[in-house]
Amino acid sequence: MYSAQDIEYMQRAMELAENGRGFVNPNPLVGAVIVKDGRVIGEGWHRKYGCLHAEREALAACTEDPAGSTMYVTLEPCCHHGKQPPCTDAVIAAGISRVVAGLPDPNPLVAGKGIALLREHGIEVECGLLEADLRYQNRVFLKYITSGRPWVTMKWAMTLDGRIAASTGDSRWVSSEESRRYAHQLRAWNMAIMAGIGTVRVDDPLLNCRIDGMRSPVRVIADSYASVSLSSQVVRTAHQYRTVVAYSGTPDPSRLAALADAGVETVKVAGDGLKDNGPKGDGLEQDYMRRETDDIRKVDIVALLSCLGKMGMDSVLVEGGAELDWSIVEAGLVDEVYCFIAPKVIGGGTAKGPVGGAGFPKMADAFPLEIESVTRSGPDILVHAFPSDCHSGTGHDE
Repeated sequence: MYSAQDIEYMQRAMELAENGRGFVNPNPLVGAVIVKDGRVIGEGWHRKYGCLHAEREALAACTEDPAGSTMYVTLEPCCHHGKQPPCTDAVIAAGISRVVAGLPDPNPLVAGKGIALLREHGIEVECGLLEADLRYQNRVFLKYITSGRPWVTMKWAMTLDGRIAASTGDSRWVSSEESRRYAHQLRAWNMAIMAGIGTVRVDDPLLNCRIDGMRSPVRVIADSYASVSLSSQVVRTAHQYRTVVAYSGTPDPSRLAALADAGVETVKVAGDGLKDNGPKGDGLEQDYMRRETDDIRKVDIVALLSCLGKMGMDSVLVEGGAELDWSIVEAGLVDEVYCFIAPKVIGGGTAKGPVGGAGFPKMADAFPLEIESVTRSGPDILVHAFPSDCHSGTGHDE
């Protein structure tokens, strides 16, 4: 059905689409190539959320009249008004004679309507070229647009003997400089980064992206009594980086007001059935610390993810807290895993591993993963994996 040239041009469109990673969320990654008489006359990609779509970028870049040409585009052209006008209008107006699309768009506003409209105007349309590869590339968008929930990526760094910190709590640094830079790239690719209150208390992380020109994620702290210290880095920099504290208990109103004054957004999320012992004042920080595990468990992770989806966040990088990690694993909410393994042994019977909690009672109950790749990251090993029931890179069954 498709020629070698068709495949080559669609692969080029995929390469172009990658340039938008970390900039277009919650929109999909899209690339387009326009070919006339065997020559590429225009290329484009969706560069940034709110900017021109790939089809219009490619048409604007054409070096000659695109009438009679073929457009290769990784996703079905849109046919509705959003931040940009319909791409189908531009394709029709340009006189494109053939469109080869990789993926049908599951967005209910499109969902085959774009293809149908192009055909109504006499344009030959084929859809499905390199579809499996394109589903993998746009796995975040596909889950978000069909479920309303963000794609959940878990990331951790551990020693060869499985510790994320020494028995003293010291964790700087487990992994290499190269691995830490890659971790910042992951932050840039995700719209949000989530950590538990225990990690914020112990490590006082900044949770931003430190790569020039890249976007920092929205910082989300699971903290059932909104007990995060006003002197912590995440609170002190909340006016610079959007910060959300998700709570489920009943904090003192003055604490919520103080966080709001600092620029922190607070969101109440339904609890998971554990008892709420009533209001907690700002001066009871030691009591909060004793409640660390309870705090994380009391924030219903499923409800929190749904809340983040409604806030327009299509992806969350989970980067902190063995207890938070366990709550996500236990609920079967993991979509993707990045594990950095440092060639170090630190030991310690009380040193934490990446996933805490009660754990599964039997080895047969363990959460299964399929390894996508094993690569070097400086002196470290990077294991990239997906849940073993993942289908075509679009997330596990829910």
